[in-house]
Amino acid sequence: MYRFLLTPRWWAINLFLVTAVPFCLFMGSWQLSRFEDRAASHRERESRTEQIAQQRAKPLAQLMPVDKQTSGKVAEARGTYDTEHQFLSPGRTLEGERGSYVVTLLRTDDGGPIEGADGDGERVLPVVRGWLAGEPAPENVPAPPRGEVTVSGALQSSETTGGETGLPAGQLDRISAASLVNLVPYDVYNAWITVVDPEQLPQPLKAVPPVAPKDTGLDLKAFQNLGYTAEWFVFAAFVAFMWFRFFRRDVEVARDAAMGIVTPPPGTAKQPAPPAEAETKPEPAAKPKPEPETETETDDNSADAESGSPAGTARG
Repeated sequence: MYRFLLTPRWWAINLFLVTAVPFCLFMGSWQLSRFEDRAASHRERESRTEQIAQQRAKPLAQLMPVDKQTSGKVAEARGTYDTEHQFLSPGRTLEGERGSYVVTLLRTDDGGPIEGADGDGERVLPVVRGWLAGEPAPENVPAPPRGEVTVSGALQSSETTGGETGLPAGQLDRISAASLVNLVPYDVYNAWITVVDPEQLPQPLKAVPPVAPKDTGLDLKAFQNLGYTAEWFVFAAFVAFMWFRFFRRDVEVARDAAMGIVTPPPGTAKQPAPPAEAETKPEPAAKPKPEPETETETDDNSADAESGSPAGTARG
């Protein structure tokens, strides 16, 4: 009954089964591991944010360039604020309220001159000194401290996407070296820090919490990984279900063919049909043929009648 499993058709079905199911399970497990990594990085970042005030600051040069491991760590830089170049980045939401980031450039001492740099070769670090509620108003921004200062804050990578466009002078759509390099006569670090120490925050500014680096944390892409996990596992279950369905159908067809009910499916061994009994039809009965009279007897009778002989009379 199961000899149909040796047909070329079923060899192809079984080969597809043993390759597709492990592949789907592997891809589902891989997507699940990606989601678990993002969940772990999210938990680590939350704990790091809670303990950021207790973290020991490291020199900025030791944490550059910014990557997934150094993003969010407390960096320390020493220099003087450039009071002539201060910007507002509008359209920022904090605790459900719209406002602006206050960005001030810090002329660092540890940057040193840079070969091929424009201007005087100094390097500046964008510092988000806090968040200002309401519409962007430069007159409401507190002045930065003068003289040499030491600034510490959570290290962040340059933003790649902007918010509002067509902004007036003195405003930024995103905080990045690419957006600042043409606005200031300095070379700009491809990073920025956000001040989280309340003692360094002037009123009425509020601390800007650090954000997770790209492709980390529980963002929309993380839940896409979780959705892909479910899809791959469903694909594996569907392949197994269809194999069982095809198997059960061919078993039923082979059983019916063995009983002479239906024709076996293509590629299966054809069962011999039982011999049919020969039907005998009765032959029709032959009709009796009349016996013809002989010509001699007819001639004799005619001769006797003409002669009137007694022999003819006696026969008569």
